[in-house]
Amino acid sequence: MSMPPNEPQPETEPGIASAENGLVLLDGPDGVAMTLTADAAARTGQSLIEAAAVAESQKASSDV
Repeated sequence: MSMPPNEPQPETEPGIASAENGLVLLDGPDGVAMTLTADAAARTGQSLIEAAAVAESQKASSDV
């Protein structure tokens, strides 16, 4: 599936998480950065894992 050139392209590089002073720091590509509480980071991580599983199944379905 090709995207029009003006559409935002999905990022292929993962973000890197670290912990400092009881907070979680997420550094992503292109200067994207977030600071989260431990709870918010855990819930975000779980949401990302669930969404990635759905996206993989959608990708597999469209490849058939």
